[in-house]
Amino acid sequence: MEAARPISVAAAHAAPVWMQPSQSVEKAISLMEEAALHGASFIVFPESYLSGFPIWTALAAPIVTHDFFQTFAKVAIRADGPEIIAIREAASRLGLIVQMGFTEGTDMSVGCLWNSTLLIGDDGSVLNHHRKLVPTYYEKMVWTPGDGAGLRVVQTPIGRIGGLICGENTNPLARYALMAQGEQLHTACFPPVWPTRLPGDGAGYDIAEAIRIRCGAHSFEAKCFTIVASGVLDDAAINDVGRLSADAERALRETPRAVSMIIGPDGRMIGAPRSEEGLLYATINLDDCIEQKQFQDVVGYYNRFDVFRLQIDRERRQPLYFGEIPRFSPIGK
Repeated sequence: MEAARPISVAAAHAAPVWMQPSQSVEKAISLMEEAALHGASFIVFPESYLSGFPIWTALAAPIVTHDFFQTFAKVAIRADGPEIIAIREAASRLGLIVQMGFTEGTDMSVGCLWNSTLLIGDDGSVLNHHRKLVPTYYEKMVWTPGDGAGLRVVQTPIGRIGGLICGENTNPLARYALMAQGEQLHTACFPPVWPTRLPGDGAGYDIAEAIRIRCGAHSFEAKCFTIVASGVLDDAAINDVGRLSADAERALRETPRAVSMIIGPDGRMIGAPRSEEGLLYATINLDDCIEQKQFQDVVGYYNRFDVFRLQIDRERRQPLYFGEIPRFSPIGK
């Protein structure tokens, strides 16, 4: 087996253009061009980068946020829509692998939305389409549960890539499903903030610390690299959602922010995390995964497959299935 070559990867610690899909795509392509110019082979974007994280669900009752949901549903994009086509064309032009987070809509229902990611190859092809299995906490007010169709690890020219969305990185079964497919590069995308209490009201959720704990644990257990891309909350989002109440604006301004980071197969960060908007880079070598596998290989010798068994349903869920209607012969014939 040949020695692995060094690979440059990038995490986009970036804000979208709030609720503006076309402009968010333009910004994403600009970041892709910057990453490619820097020599990166792979770039990861935050959760629901196209076109914003529905943070209002944490800050007000659903009976007063109908206008937010209506806007959110209208700007949701299709997995085969023009916005994604533009990203795919740019990936092909730049020779760049891209993981893109987006809120996905469907023509089957104007109100059905998924929290989704697409893995796009350096030739512009769609390598994987994942929908978040379970929306977390208040996210259930806007996103519907996904399915197991996207729990896949894909072979690419730079290695075997898998990924999960936000809180899925806490789910041991979802993480193991990717480990057991030989994952070498794991992507984890997160929102810019995730308030669970008003500032000053007890110990709230520190999303930066939560990211470090669970993504470090995944890298340590899988003996893989993890690229974490988190969103940024800009003034446009704060001003729009902050109009809900003074408490909402205070929470948006004072709640701890997410960070982006790149983690090695020993569970340690490579360099410092990024908290300011921009691109975070690291040069990695997949051969670094091999030594760590000697210590504990939970998908190899360090497990008991005669004791434990995990089964995954990869069927894409649909609201309607068409089939042939049985034709019965007339009575007496």
